[in-house]
Amino acid sequence: MPLIHRVLIAVFPDVDLLDVTGPAEVFALANREGGVRYEVRLASPAGGAVTTSAGVRLLTDVAFDEVDGGIDTLIVPGAVASAPAGPVALIDQDVVAWVERIAPRVGRIASVCVGAHLLAAAGLLDGKVATTHWSTADQLAAEYPRITVDPDPIFVRSGRVWTGAGISACLDLALALVTEDHGEELALAVARQLVVYLKRQGGQSQFSVPLSRPAAARRDIDDLQLYITEHLGDDLSVAALAARMSLSERHFARVFRQETGTGVAAYVEAARVEAARRLLETTDDPLAAIGAAVGLGSVETLHRAFRKLLGTSPGAYRRRFRTIA
Repeated sequence: MPLIHRVLIAVFPDVDLLDVTGPAEVFALANREGGVRYEVRLASPAGGAVTTSAGVRLLTDVAFDEVDGGIDTLIVPGAVASAPAGPVALIDQDVVAWVERIAPRVGRIASVCVGAHLLAAAGLLDGKVATTHWSTADQLAAEYPRITVDPDPIFVRSGRVWTGAGISACLDLALALVTEDHGEELALAVARQLVVYLKRQGGQSQFSVPLSRPAAARRDIDDLQLYITEHLGDDLSVAALAARMSLSERHFARVFRQETGTGVAAYVEAARVEAARRLLETTDDPLAAIGAAVGLGSVETLHRAFRKLLGTSPGAYRRRFRTIA
């Protein structure tokens, strides 16, 4: 009989529901598909029922004080609050104190979505590379300067500590944990049952680069970003865009970087790769046609851009993320 792998998921008021149920479902399917023995339990500050951000109440198995170790994997989800500037990760001090106390007796720790902020508050991410949901990555970096925050990957592993991005990325993180425990074949079987992509790699971007950036304070730059997205096959050189803005090239380049946080050429390349990604996911168009349609030109240029920004080839990306028959 296989050994029991004990998984404990921290639950607290207003926790994001999918952060809890997503990993739990992956482990349950691993039990069914592979004959392994993940035992998943929920722990909360006082035990009993906890109301999630979705309004759904979860009945937890134990209170934090009743847990004295014996945990193979601890999963820490997160919670957010709305603010004028965007979502803000919430810090539950009961969770932080408990995680800090129990961490030395846990085999592996993984945060889901903004749960990384709780691990950071507990001191578990100091000196490590970590990720979180892209919308709170700046908050994490500002509040915890000893952490190297990478907002792009779906998940990051730093020793025994894993951090995952948001929403459906909780499934990718849990599948990666299953892979570490039982191998690729079981993880792929679980992915098929979930009807999700056959395991996105940790380095896969969690969001669309051009669209993820905050709106520019200058309306003309904001309008230009939209123009770029809608005219990817046109001349989008610094000279052409500066002329469109009636600015000198030097002044335009400086203003664009100030407003968007990136250079003109890098922004245009990222926008073109994003458009190519969508075509690879949803069409059977040949690579040459896709490269021409998005303004990248030749297949060779398309390959170079994909390698640079996504760490993979267009063909490999299409095989992994194709969404229609």
